[in-house]
Amino acid sequence: MARLYFDGNAELIRDRTIAMIGFGNQGSAQALNLRDGGFKVVIGNIEDEYAGRARDQGFTVYSIPEAVKHGDIIVMAIPDEVQPEVWVRDIAPNLLPGKIVIFLSGYNVYYGFIKPPKDVDVVMVAPRMIGEGVRDNFVNGKGFPVLIGVANDHSGKAWDYTLAYSKAIGAIGRPGGVAVESSCEEETVTDLFSEHTWAGAFLFLLAEGYNVLIENGVSPEAAMLELWASGELIAITKAIAEKGLFAQLKGHSTTSQYGHLTWGPRYVTDDVKRLMRDAIRQIKDGTFAREWALEKMLGYPVFNRLWDEVMKSRVWQDEDKLYRVLERRK
Repeated sequence: MARLYFDGNAELIRDRTIAMIGFGNQGSAQALNLRDGGFKVVIGNIEDEYAGRARDQGFTVYSIPEAVKHGDIIVMAIPDEVQPEVWVRDIAPNLLPGKIVIFLSGYNVYYGFIKPPKDVDVVMVAPRMIGEGVRDNFVNGKGFPVLIGVANDHSGKAWDYTLAYSKAIGAIGRPGGVAVESSCEEETVTDLFSEHTWAGAFLFLLAEGYNVLIENGVSPEAAMLELWASGELIAITKAIAEKGLFAQLKGHSTTSQYGHLTWGPRYVTDDVKRLMRDAIRQIKDGTFAREWALEKMLGYPVFNRLWDEVMKSRVWQDEDKLYRVLERRK
């Protein structure tokens, strides 16, 4: 079993300047949480809409090199695929000995795309939820789970700093919060595995379910509301988190329970099992990481084509009409 931590001493970093590199979903959420907790935060960002958003929120925004110079703690909150280039160009030349570098995922350290110097602490604090959840939980006085790890303990206090930062962003020291001892390898493998298996399959399974219902005379509105638009999925996933994967079924009707238990296993075919094992193999041997790095180098051609195909699909078009009527989309 992994070691679990429920609190930390945030005062260890109270007097440190935290340079948040990037103001996207995670960067903005964590920066706001830190500031609300009384910590000094500056933002390092290129001049784009995210820099504008940070200024609108009252943050001081520097170029990334300047933010690294100002920061005692450097938090890598920019996308995985752009981090290596930014690291070499903007961060490494300005990273003085004794600083703390925090990665929000283990991706680049695990695959060796970034090799931090030995004279800094290198740690990982990886929230197990999107930035919106990180912020909402903090505002509502709740904690949230994070995976933590240490890749380089220069100071001898890296684990303490990891827990201190976890406490500072509101992950631990609050109801529902926990820091789970992990590593850059474990976090990367588990995170990518979810994205490449059930999470992606879930979206496309719902989309195909929609197509089947439409083919059988169900209206687009009724189909979408049944499958995802009603918000029932939120209640189910909340129950899974609180009660357990199968224990939450007890909250369904017996008809629903019987349907889940008889039909659910039929979708886990030998082909699905093989695909899941292929996915983790390509994650662990670096095949996916090399593919994604090449995709970025070429200007994201496959990524853009796949998005184009999704946006041309019937499910996207019908959903767009309904969500505009419901005023969820402009």
